[in-house]
Amino acid sequence: MIESEQSHRALRAGIRYLLKPIARILIRGGISWKEFADLGKGAFVEAASEDYGIAGRQTNASRVALLTGLSRREVARIRETQNSEHDGEEPELRETQIPRVLAAWHQDSDFLDQHGKPRELMKSQQAGEFGDLLKRYAGDIPPVAFTKELLRLNLIREQADKYVVLSRVFTPDLSDPSLLRQAGLALHDHASTVAHNLHNQREGGPRFERLVSNLNVSQETADKFHELLKTEGQQFLEKLDAWLSQHDQAKPASRKNRAVRVGAGIYFIQDSSNPGDQK
Repeated sequence: MIESEQSHRALRAGIRYLLKPIARILIRGGISWKEFADLGKGAFVEAASEDYGIAGRQTNASRVALLTGLSRREVARIRETQNSEHDGEEPELRETQIPRVLAAWHQDSDFLDQHGKPRELMKSQQAGEFGDLLKRYAGDIPPVAFTKELLRLNLIREQADKYVVLSRVFTPDLSDPSLLRQAGLALHDHASTVAHNLHNQREGGPRFERLVSNLNVSQETADKFHELLKTEGQQFLEKLDAWLSQHDQAKPASRKNRAVRVGAGIYFIQDSSNPGDQK
């Protein structure tokens, strides 16, 4: 069908535009096109396995092969490799747990002084002290390991028998591998929203996704806009973060009200190309 061919061409053009910045990340990170192809195969198998099963079960290998164009043997090999990799993984919580602890230290009234500022916290498990902060907001990460990481990243300072918070924001160092994981998470989150809005709108309706841009501004204006965004965007995100903290579930969620991850992201756009020019 002509309409189908047009949609296919539009999809290919959109994917090419999407992959260009990803290719830049991969090249700078020393990832070859062959490694990327292997990673792509794994992503295809995971997506087909998760999204096209019957009655909540994983999609069988034959259907995954049909959907992805891979052989059944290749699907089985990829699944076996993925299972072994996942079995050896430790959950990566730094990108979510550290910001959560820092935000709580700046928002939870139990850890604020009379002026609404974060207090110096005693090194104890008492209510309203440092150990209690980690117990409430650091999840199941061992307190000693979490504390060492906060000190190493210069997010807190040790002062006699207390800890002083030095920053509300956790920004990984450019040489820190977690920065790449965080970049992957950001791209995943935005792409997941786009995918939902394209194909799954019946599941709760479209998710909020808006942007503003202008194709005809000077570099000086772009710099001013960036500064405006850093100020206004940070304030808006802190407002959202405070709202989410107020609605954090204190107890494990029930099956009827399972815990889900929600959030929002704001990012600056500057590009010399026009997405509409991609063909």
